[in-house]
Amino acid sequence: MKRRDFVKNTALASSMFMVPNFIRAFDDVLRKSIGYKRLVIIHLDGGNDGLNTLIPFRNDIYYRNRPKLAISKKEVLKLTDEVGFHNSLQPLKKLYDQGNLCILNNVGYPNPDRSHFRSTDIWQTASSSSQYLPTGWVGRYLDKFGDNTYNAIEIGDSLSLTLKGKNKNGIATTDAQRLFRTSQSPYFKEVLNQYQSDHLSEHNLGYLYKTMISAESSAKYIYETSKTFNTKQSYPNTAFSKQLKTTAKFINSGIDTKVFYTSLAGFDTHAGQAGQHSRLLKQYAEGIDSFVNDLQDNNTFNDTLILTFSEFGRRVEQNAANGTDHGAANNVFIIGKNLKTQGLYNRPDNLKDLDANGDIKFEIDFRTIYATVLSKWLNAADEEVLNHNFQKLDFI
Repeated sequence: MKRRDFVKNTALASSMFMVPNFIRAFDDVLRKSIGYKRLVIIHLDGGNDGLNTLIPFRNDIYYRNRPKLAISKKEVLKLTDEVGFHNSLQPLKKLYDQGNLCILNNVGYPNPDRSHFRSTDIWQTASSSSQYLPTGWVGRYLDKFGDNTYNAIEIGDSLSLTLKGKNKNGIATTDAQRLFRTSQSPYFKEVLNQYQSDHLSEHNLGYLYKTMISAESSAKYIYETSKTFNTKQSYPNTAFSKQLKTTAKFINSGIDTKVFYTSLAGFDTHAGQAGQHSRLLKQYAEGIDSFVNDLQDNNTFNDTLILTFSEFGRRVEQNAANGTDHGAANNVFIIGKNLKTQGLYNRPDNLKDLDANGDIKFEIDFRTIYATVLSKWLNAADEEVLNHNFQKLDFI
């Protein structure tokens, strides 16, 4: 193979195999063990309406601001004398009643940004609203404490900023077998063999070679480990539930992955919100129900923590299109066994003290949640990952 053809074909291989989704290089620094507990992150993409998710059914301000969108008191799944779930969240109420759910209210950050892209970047990088960081908080966790490329997996076709580090990235895949087959294809092997035979030493090819070697070994490990397990749990036939089914398969097979990342899109409900939001919450809740049951059946729920967030909430007042516009603070769900705080971690906002835009003010900085998960669950030095000493909370 000519050198020119090699460069051309290797670029093609990068595109086919999603090489940017894998680590960039190995480093020789010895790192601490990253433990055995697992974190599953779920992003409700688009800005979930937290106010119609956890509903203040005794608050007149809520009903005055949402004459067509407010959930009636008789439809609310009551959790306390003041708040309750949307009726699509019955499986979550079961987790709440069992003590396996903690709800953190009014979560956000100072000077909130109402752009989907920017606010998502802030949540994914754990930056302030004035910082622009090139790495995600899980990616930095991998940089400092990760041992292998598969220590963080996104169940998707592309890798989110969350899992991108300076020296390591997580892996994005929806199908372990397909990923393995791609890594074993004749063309992929030819590229690796040609690199070895030609002794190419340019920096970019050296990086690519290391990346492809890592990709190949990771794909083989993920496939060979996970193929030994087949779930008996039934899941709804939705894309989101398929993500969770794959995640459960990885967890239950004993794969050495510490962080999984999934998402459910469609929450940007500017118009005709009621039906769409109800369907999305139903997809989320039913998927979670099957997922938790799957983990419980295989004795892996105790060592799994599930964190659900959205990049921002919605405006308190409905708009003219029977939807809601971009807001600020929102609720975060923590699902797990033996939670230190069960149920409501803090009271929801009473809606009397909104910001100048008519949004709920933040009370809990989302980075304090990350710091808590890193230090108390993943047994990692959170200051080294978040570059700041954030307060730790008491939900785990």
